[in-house]
Amino acid sequence: MQAIWKGAISFGLISIPIRVYGATEEKTLRFNMLHAEDKGRVRFNRTCTECGKDNLTKDDMIRAYEYEKGSYVTFTDDELDAVEVPTSRTIEVVNFVPTDQIDPIFYNRSYYLAPEDLGVKAYALLRRALQETDRVALAKVAMRDKERLGTLRVNGKAIVLETMYWPDEIREPAFPELDRESNVRDQELAMAHTLIESLTEDFKPGDFKDTYREALLSAVERKIAGQEIVAPVAHDEEAPVADLMEALQKSLEEVQSRRTG
Repeated sequence: MQAIWKGAISFGLISIPIRVYGATEEKTLRFNMLHAEDKGRVRFNRTCTECGKDNLTKDDMIRAYEYEKGSYVTFTDDELDAVEVPTSRTIEVVNFVPTDQIDPIFYNRSYYLAPEDLGVKAYALLRRALQETDRVALAKVAMRDKERLGTLRVNGKAIVLETMYWPDEIREPAFPELDRESNVRDQELAMAHTLIESLTEDFKPGDFKDTYREALLSAVERKIAGQEIVAPVAHDEEAPVADLMEALQKSLEEVQSRRTG
């Protein structure tokens, strides 16, 4: 893996030089667009909407902020680099918090942090301290032209940076349906508890896989082999159970049947 950022973790008077690596990768199949008539590749050129010139290169473009409709202020790379904040090359730990106090909706992306040679001992100290106190470090860091909120947590032998959305980036769930009276009965709630308990088990990542991606890859292989892709025969689906209590009961029976069968 190639490091995407270098800097240091800073907490108290301790500074740990680290390298940052992407911890995840998307494996979605990406399709290209072809001209249906001649199968030519359709490319989305960088085109200027003012003069119509296309295939613009990086040297042809500048960054700009639209402060009002149609009005821009431009920035060179040097000017953006001059906008320094304390977190430009430092993951600055603000404080430490219990993990369960952070709603997962805040999390954005994950990055592995690897220590430089001079930071191995301090890295190990922070990793062990986080483990033994059952805390995550709440931190601020500037990456890719944006200061971000983040947490440092332990994953095996690695410390992971989880970048987060700022509180004002989280939308409020303003849906009128949420305020309607639901009148859930005690029997329904008790049955729901039983169903949840029946479906509760430890999380095992290896048990899960992207079946849609596998099906797409299989379809690609069949198309390469010249086979026709035929839609499966539609089966009559059972109508959803209208009564909530009956639906819960049938769900519980189905779970129990799978486990005994």
